[in-house]
Amino acid sequence: MGMWASLDAMWEMPAEKRIFGAVLVFSWTVYLWETFLAQRQRRIYKTTTHVPPELGQIMDSETFEKSRLYQLDKSTFSFWSGLYSEIEGTLILLFGGIPYLWRLSGRFCGYAGFGPEHEITQSLVFLLLATLFSASTGLPWSLYNTFVIEEKHGFNQQTLGFFMKDAIKKFVVTQCILLPVSSLLLYIIKIGGDYFFIYAWLFTLVVSLVLVTIYADYIAPLFDKFTPLPEGKLKQEIEVMAKSIDFPLTKVYVVEGSKRSSHSNAYFYGFFKNKRIVLFDTLLEEYSVLNKGIQEESGMEPRNDGEGDSEEVKAKVKNKKQGCKNEEVLAVLGHELGHWKLGHTVKNIVISQMNSFLCFFLFAVLIGQKELFAAFGFYNSQPTLIGLLIIFQFIFSPYNEVLSFCLTVLSRRFEFQADAFAKKLGKAKDLYSALIKLNKDNLGFPVSDWLFSMWHYSHPPLLERLQALKNTKQD
Repeated sequence: MGMWASLDAMWEMPAEKRIFGAVLVFSWTVYLWETFLAQRQRRIYKTTTHVPPELGQIMDSETFEKSRLYQLDKSTFSFWSGLYSEIEGTLILLFGGIPYLWRLSGRFCGYAGFGPEHEITQSLVFLLLATLFSASTGLPWSLYNTFVIEEKHGFNQQTLGFFMKDAIKKFVVTQCILLPVSSLLLYIIKIGGDYFFIYAWLFTLVVSLVLVTIYADYIAPLFDKFTPLPEGKLKQEIEVMAKSIDFPLTKVYVVEGSKRSSHSNAYFYGFFKNKRIVLFDTLLEEYSVLNKGIQEESGMEPRNDGEGDSEEVKAKVKNKKQGCKNEEVLAVLGHELGHWKLGHTVKNIVISQMNSFLCFFLFAVLIGQKELFAAFGFYNSQPTLIGLLIIFQFIFSPYNEVLSFCLTVLSRRFEFQADAFAKKLGKAKDLYSALIKLNKDNLGFPVSDWLFSMWHYSHPPLLERLQALKNTKQD
């Protein structure tokens, strides 16, 4: 009887209190679920201290231990940063942080001569203050992650000055994009009439396509140096491979990612007949600046007497080098181009836009519910920006969790398909060795808890990918 009495009492509460309570309960439920999964994986890091037999041929004990300790440190950091984030978000909701920031934004606008009727202006001030608060509270965690964890495990290449300059630049660039786009979106919603959700969706579609188009040419170069891949065998082989699958390649760039981290990556971008490939310098064994000091650090100066180095010296240098050989780089690109050839990029865009349209439609249905605003402390006004925040961030949370899991499952399927495409290009053996090298360079831990992996990994675990490639590799 007591339980049913409590449920009856809850449903007799005002609608806004039920909504607010449901939001908090769901938020903490998700947090506890994520913590449960993380602890399962953390147990793997703690107990798996020796290389499992099935990994004996692909990973040495030294690398295995390094990756175990790296992932253990990352797991600890993730726990504390996640706990802080959850507590911070709960306190903001409980103590009315959102309506307070909205009123503060109104006061700033009032000082500048803008009254309550200038809602879009107040919304932009609100966004500026909110992102400034978020950047400020997140800065200590980012500093610790970069200069303690990443530094400890040999990945960080940044100085404190470079880091702070980079952070300020990112904040400024973000505001230069966020504020104009937000003001136009709010304006479209206000003048769009009954079908504003269609116009808002079309606007966000255009903005996303424009940003994808200009990002690598105009935004990314503000942070990293992009240079054309020098003429040579690698570039020729990339062009031949692209032509063989009708990939409309126009340029190949190398990005100087080693300025900030020794992690590696590769991607392509562009629409229609104007595609570019970008390779991180840390991906290229012969190009990475991180390999230039290997011989000096090892006390193994290159010989100039024409007799070459001993086999022992060559082996040590080879084992210490980061990145992949040209054949392995081509295999990695074969995988990436497989995503294009198999339509994965287009499918992801379509799914994203279908989701965006659905969300705007549901927003149009819910925006008139005053109880939603009252639940978060807005009793006398219903600002459009606050409506977007409440509905997209809080009300849609259960839907977003389910969607995220489904997209993770789909992503793993796409990764297997892209690997299979690289097989068809005859790159199975080189992709096999490249995956091992990249896992080693990035200190990925190859042993995973099945539930943690299922929920979080957008890429299949290393052993599963290698097993899928194994038969072809041995042919």
